[in-house]
Amino acid sequence: MTDIEKKLWDWQTQEVAWQVSGESVQSPLAIVLIHGFGACKEHWRGNQEVLGQIAPCYAIDLIGFGNSSQPESYLKGEERLPKSFYYCFDNWSEQIVSFCNQIIKKPVILIGNSIGGVIALNASKSLSIDCKGVILIDCAQRIMDDKRLSEQPLLIRLIRPLIKKCVRQRFLSKLIFKNAAKPSFIKNILKIAYPSGSNINNELIDILYRPTQRVQADEAFRGFINLFNDHLAPEIMKGLNIPIDLIWGEKDPWEPIGMAQDWYKSINCIRSLEVIPDAGHCPHDEKPEIVNKFLINIIQQAI
Repeated sequence: MTDIEKKLWDWQTQEVAWQVSGESVQSPLAIVLIHGFGACKEHWRGNQEVLGQIAPCYAIDLIGFGNSSQPESYLKGEERLPKSFYYCFDNWSEQIVSFCNQIIKKPVILIGNSIGGVIALNASKSLSIDCKGVILIDCAQRIMDDKRLSEQPLLIRLIRPLIKKCVRQRFLSKLIFKNAAKPSFIKNILKIAYPSGSNINNELIDILYRPTQRVQADEAFRGFINLFNDHLAPEIMKGLNIPIDLIWGEKDPWEPIGMAQDWYKSINCIRSLEVIPDAGHCPHDEKPEIVNKFLINIIQQAI
């Protein structure tokens, strides 16, 4: 297998960590891996080197995660500090677009897990002809977005203004984050996210735990939990003409397979849906051998 090379890139006022496998592989396109909330580039530990054998494969830490900068969060209505960051899908997508244009400099296939899927879709719009397709792995459905409020129980709708007011408070988001940023808590969450239990090990817990111990790790958490009105994947896809492929864990506890099946039936640009048996929210890491076969097949069609 090819070696993974870790690098840093200065983007705007932030530092972005990324890594590449198969950089010297001759291919008309490159692969970009975009992690989900609370994860990082190392979450593609079972995929990147395999994919790097057929095309240069890049994995990037989104701003606020992994080893990338974790700037202070800025929320609308607050005074903005010089190096603060508005954590939102447009800004993360701009990060991906700039990375593709400045570092990769060739057509790409974007692969995103969870919120990384929404970011991949949004970035593909700006990349235009330089994006040859997007692969969504258990893409975030964002059921708590304001635009889906009518789907929520009456009680949730009634207390929504209070929830919004509370989570803006930095002391509260710090407290929640502090209690969550523990190996024992992370392990318990992984048992839910990985229902088969496959690949839950100390390496994975450490991959997710280490970034939470950096000085401003809680700022991305604060920014994300205040995203009540942002992009929804179906809205983006309905305006796309590039091929979209779905890979989904059969037992995802947070992004139900039923919604993915509805997308597949109703959105024209989606050409395939592969369901990974007994897998949850991160099938690429829970069942990498199965997912990699589907990824390779899709990528080889584009090449």
